[in-house]
Amino acid sequence: MDDDLDQALGAVGPRLRALRQQRETTLADLSTATGISVSTLSRLESGSRKPTLELLLPLARAHGVTLDELVDAPPTGDPRIHLRPVTRHGMTMLPLTRRAGGIQAYKLIIAADSRRKVPEPKTHEGYEWLYVLNGRLRVVLGDQDLVLVPGEAAEFDTRVPHWFGAAGPEPVEFLSLFGTQGERAHLRARPKPKES
Repeated sequence: MDDDLDQALGAVGPRLRALRQQRETTLADLSTATGISVSTLSRLESGSRKPTLELLLPLARAHGVTLDELVDAPPTGDPRIHLRPVTRHGMTMLPLTRRAGGIQAYKLIIAADSRRKVPEPKTHEGYEWLYVLNGRLRVVLGDQDLVLVPGEAAEFDTRVPHWFGAAGPEPVEFLSLFGTQGERAHLRARPKPKES
């Protein structure tokens, strides 16, 4: 048991370093975000300081990962974060990005007939963009009740009451880009100048 604990704690340092480097964050930036001194962060990453819960909680928050993901090393010793799907009330959400702040990307799958037939719209801060991959997505948005099919997209301010569900007998799969601070995701394509 002690060997397993030592092995798990020993893997935390390399994982912390990999997360920081992956996000292109300096030790000074991480120190500012967490309140942990640069020297302590450096010793944690090198393995010369044993990680404690008081140190790992703010680091997990700053990196946008769970405590389990910091401590539970993959069997291969691979320090990369392996995103895990979460299923609730018939909806499976797979995070496609894992960074604190900015726009987050998710793939969502809603099982057919798994959510209530009577929509219960919710509101929260942010802005969302949806793109349907498979199936039919029912979107209740304010006083609008829409059905999106594969290849269709929608974007909206999440302060408008909204609700999603499968609109047909099969599950629906869609992508979601979400910005908690109200960031808007836009692709700006400009036509090529005409040759004369």
